Amino acid sequence: MPAPRSPAKMHSAPVPADERAFDSTRPAVPSVGTGRKLLVLGDGENQAVVLPDQGQLRIGRGDDADIRIDRESVSRRHALVHVGSEVEIEDLGSSNGTQVGGTKLEPGVRARVKVGDVIEIGSVLLVLHGPARREDLMGAMRVPGAQAGARLDELVPRIARSDISVLLIGETGVGKDVMARKIHGLSPRHAAPLVSLNCGALPEALLESELFGHESGAFTGATTAKPGLLETAQGGTVFLDEIGELAAAAQVKLLRVLEDRRVLRVGGVQARPIDVRFVAATNRDLRVEIAAGRFREDLYYRLSGITLAIAPLRERLAELPPLAELFARDAAAKLGRTPPIIDGVALARLHAHAWPGNIRELRNVIERAVLLGDGVRIGPDDVVFEAVGPDANPLPDERSRIVAALQACAGNQTRAAAKLGISRKTLGIKMDAFGIPRPQKG
Repeated sequence: MPAPRSPAKMHSAPVPADERAFDSTRPAVPSVGTGRKLLVLGDGENQAVVLPDQGQLRIGRGDDADIRIDRESVSRRHALVHVGSEVEIEDLGSSNGTQVGGTKLEPGVRARVKVGDVIEIGSVLLVLHGPARREDLMGAMRVPGAQAGARLDELVPRIARSDISVLLIGETGVGKDVMARKIHGLSPRHAAPLVSLNCGALPEALLESELFGHESGAFTGATTAKPGLLETAQGGTVFLDEIGELAAAAQVKLLRVLEDRRVLRVGGVQARPIDVRFVAATNRDLRVEIAAGRFREDLYYRLSGITLAIAPLRERLAELPPLAELFARDAAAKLGRTPPIIDGVALARLHAHAWPGNIRELRNVIERAVLLGDGVRIGPDDVVFEAVGPDANPLPDERSRIVAALQACAGNQTRAAAKLGISRKTLGIKMDAFGIPRPQKG
């Protein structure tokens, strides 16, 4: 007879991410070892299920389910997780359906699930959590306004193979520099230099010299000739970060370089040919800058052969668990430590944060938690968000906003979620992370 099932029931208290594993002696569930987990985020109840190397796990409300979720919105036999070199999920004809990344699955049809993908099972969210590479994570970002369903992991290799100029737009800290490195690394120019310049970090007097180079005697202190960054990137890629900060005089010269593919050093008389690919980035709306007369329209069109808009982290929360794990591994490696486990309650707290500093802020939070923690586990008390602003005021109080919205909506969570601009499920997760009690039904 087969060994009896040992269902993983949802508990009233969150369960740390390393403490929910299935009995590996059962034939249907071989030994674990991939490091992959399914984070189950329900209304007030979280668990993390360690996945085996291979096998099948049935999700449902029934007592015989491998992953038992006791929710009315979940069918007794809801879905089947297929685990091997890839992870796939199949809907078993459930009443409320199964969605992956917002796409509803047809019953009996398998869909691949990648690290960071969000699965909706009735009113419960599941996130595949596990080891991930930077290139995989950066490929998971969508391109707003692109063809329906288009993803950067599909578009970027095609873009990289061309020489078209690329403009990356997005908030500070979203990973524009990482995307620039990815484009260069996938391009035919990958063996040549990638040269970066932060256009907002240098004073105007030095910017032109750094970008275009100078001849001996061009200005006081220029005792020898010096090639600029455009010349030193010959055959490679030039990444112009914060291009919206470029001074007006430098904009004129850069436009000429883009048109002629020749560089004239400061103080020079003979232009030099260059062969480089341009990638620029900004957190400004350049159309507003153009209207205000601060940025040249013709330069904008030269730089934006194709524009990739990188969404902020708060719109890419599916990437948060694998990114956090990646940063924890990096930080632990620098300290010569074993990477700590990030427990489910800490992940819920990370999900509830607004992330004004985006991926850069997440990296700081995780590195601090690794440095100051016990080296074994990152718990909710280790997740600390820094104060910001000139008066070191705390970040916008997300908890207070949620409480205020609930009060304004007389405790109606659906209306409160709409008022906050988030889904009902996300509101539930945030309420649990902040310890906000559920309004009692009348």
